[in-house]
Amino acid sequence: MRIGVLGTGNMADALATHWVRAGHEVFVGGRDEQKARRLATRLGGGAGHGSLRQAADFGGVVLAALPYGAGAAVVDELRAALTGKVLLDCANPVGPGFRLLTEGGSSAADRLAAAAPGAQVVKAFNLCHEDVWRMTPPVFDGRPLAVPVCGDDGAALTLVYELVRDVGCEPVAGGGLERAGLLEATAALFIGLWVGEQADVQAIAPPLAYATGPQAERA
Repeated sequence: MRIGVLGTGNMADALATHWVRAGHEVFVGGRDEQKARRLATRLGGGAGHGSLRQAADFGGVVLAALPYGAGAAVVDELRAALTGKVLLDCANPVGPGFRLLTEGGSSAADRLAAAAPGAQVVKAFNLCHEDVWRMTPPVFDGRPLAVPVCGDDGAALTLVYELVRDVGCEPVAGGGLERAGLLEATAALFIGLWVGEQADVQAIAPPLAYATGPQAERA
């Protein structure tokens, strides 16, 4: 798979590392092409580097590893190059006080879709710190990390599910792109609980067998 990476930060580094190891062709693009070169060198595997536009041109799948405040503007500049591509959004619009910056408005993923209407936007990889994605693989108590994925196009989802598995995780169908805002709100809640309260959010939900109540009691 040919993967263009928009951005040179921690998420770009963490995810692209797995994809290079899995044998995908990766091209890193940034406004600072020297940073793109350094990241591509660190990734190895023949990863290319250059401008944001070159990365958008290169990939059949394009990872938008961009800050929420800049993402839509960058994507709007690249809309022609992104037409017909899968645009993978991992951003979290979370501000001071763990506040959801999109509250009452469009999700970050929807804003990317509006900026590049010819692309198939898919939301994934937004619920964990970048260092979790650096794990090889992210497995806890013998269970691979589950990654919710939201998108509207079946072919685009199939590609992203493959990329999730290449990170060592299990994809979970999260519904259409209209549900991406729920993933972003979940991230805001989780980050607030993890960082603000030092709470273990895994303790919030019961095991799957109890999701609809204790079966024995209902019987």
